[in-house]
Amino acid sequence: MRVVAGELKGRRLASPAKNADVRPTADRVREAIFSILGDVSGARILDLYAGTGALAIEALSRGAEQATLVDRRPDLARRNIADLGLAASAEVVGADAVRFLQRDSNTYDLIFCDPPYRLADRLEGQLESLIPARLAAGGRLIAESDAHGPLRLRLPAVVERTYGDTAIAVYANPADA
Repeated sequence: MRVVAGELKGRRLASPAKNADVRPTADRVREAIFSILGDVSGARILDLYAGTGALAIEALSRGAEQATLVDRRPDLARRNIADLGLAASAEVVGADAVRFLQRDSNTYDLIFCDPPYRLADRLEGQLESLIPARLAAGGRLIAESDAHGPLRLRLPAVVERTYGDTAIAVYANPADA
């Protein structure tokens, strides 16, 4: 796994063992997501279920200002942030994403949400109720899920695409609709 573009283009990311619970976003899917998003310069990023941190790292490489990465097992994200020298612009939080959203009061320009595929349907209601308050004006939520059982949120969808077994949905801040 490598950073696809930007200042850190080509740099390697530490990946999980083959049998690990972490499922990193494939390079081609990351490339497609950032093609949809366009310029992310100056953006404040929240990466929920961060895993390796690849999405937040890709955003930082492309000019995002600050990223908060949240995962119950943050070791890989911490390692990648440290190895790439991003500690000044990234905070890695070891926490459950829903609990983090319940206590966090910050707003973000981009929220990446890639929950474990097997839990996506159980998390829909909680994520749908908590995420809009964390989106800044003009902010977007990028949800990644299993194409065969996608995460369905009742938020204004801007783009929906499928890449193999991966579904991507980009949602607008409901307050902007």
